[in-house]
Amino acid sequence: MRDIGVGLVSVGWMGRLHTGSYSRLPAVYPELGLRPRLGHAADTSAERREYARSTLGYQRTSADYADIIADPDVEVVSICAPNFLHAEIGRAAAEAGKPFWIEKPAGRDAVETESIARAAAAAGVESTVGFNYRHAPAVEHARELVASGVLGRITNVRGTMFADYSAEPDGALSWRFVRALAGSGVLGDLMGHLVDLVHYVVGPIEAVSSITRTVHAERPVLPLGSATHFAVIEGGERKPVENEDYAAMLVRLAGGAAGALEASRVTVGRRAHYGLEVYGTEGSLAWDFERMNELQLATRSSGAHVGFTRIMAGPGFGDFGRFQPGAGTPMGYDDLKVVEAAKFLAAVIGESHRNSTIEDALAAARVISAAEESARSDAWVGVVPTAVGVRAKEGSIRG
Repeated sequence: MRDIGVGLVSVGWMGRLHTGSYSRLPAVYPELGLRPRLGHAADTSAERREYARSTLGYQRTSADYADIIADPDVEVVSICAPNFLHAEIGRAAAEAGKPFWIEKPAGRDAVETESIARAAAAAGVESTVGFNYRHAPAVEHARELVASGVLGRITNVRGTMFADYSAEPDGALSWRFVRALAGSGVLGDLMGHLVDLVHYVVGPIEAVSSITRTVHAERPVLPLGSATHFAVIEGGERKPVENEDYAAMLVRLAGGAAGALEASRVTVGRRAHYGLEVYGTEGSLAWDFERMNELQLATRSSGAHVGFTRIMAGPGFGDFGRFQPGAGTPMGYDDLKVVEAAKFLAAVIGESHRNSTIEDALAAARVISAAEESARSDAWVGVVPTAVGVRAKEGSIRG
């Protein structure tokens, strides 16, 4: 087993998920021959730093992420800080020659995301972006079905990312609602995931027509770092929400298909209804994260059994067999991050190239940028192509 030193920036919920994913890696992916060593964690909160040391098991902690970048024992960096710090930290990691796993959106906009991509390319370092839903075994199988031609020529797609985490009008005005800190609202937070799913399963989006709405115009103020964006505050000072709660896009795909995508963070009743439907001339499929381990599939036939059939994910679907022995015993969200960690570190050591990258993040960010422009102009807007685009093939790393 080879040790590989891990540095973590921000010890919140996602930071804990990254940590747990690294810790589970040797048992789930023993063939990688890696034993991640929890070396150095950074957080501005003294309480979180102590938690990182005493509970998570990091050897050292700091208040400044720069200490992690400069630490010679840190070989890879996990960036789980708020959006407004992503570009700064991502560029710093790349310039220091350290592969990084960064949560999305990688930048607050396409310009920031491109700056990270350029830094990573210039330094020749590997990157992975937290597009966790693409790692669901049912999604991996859906991608294979589309690529194999089982559905025929793809005609249209439909996607939703509906959540209720901000449906409460007295939900706190966290950094997610402030444009200078978060960039866009539900476009970057949820629609970015949906765009990546479309790119990964079907193909790149080349033009969009979009509308956006802010449903709850004001929220009670939450001091930065004092709680999560799930906090509810009654009374107190209220300030404007600066980005969108809801977004919808008509899309044209490079292969000729069309589609409709919607995202909302304020739905009542929808908890995590993250779904993708793909329709073709010979068949159709549908997937929803709330039933993550299932895929609905219909292929052209006749007789009494025309229509969708429920398929349970099992061994042979993506990495399912690494977690469960047979269909019907479900994988969970945390498992998707273990898959993501494995793909990241496999790319770092040159074993395979199945990971999402900063180029994938840039491709999604350019769609989101086009959607924002479309919402302002009330017109169709073309998407700037990304040089690397959505990578599907295995390959060697540059570093």
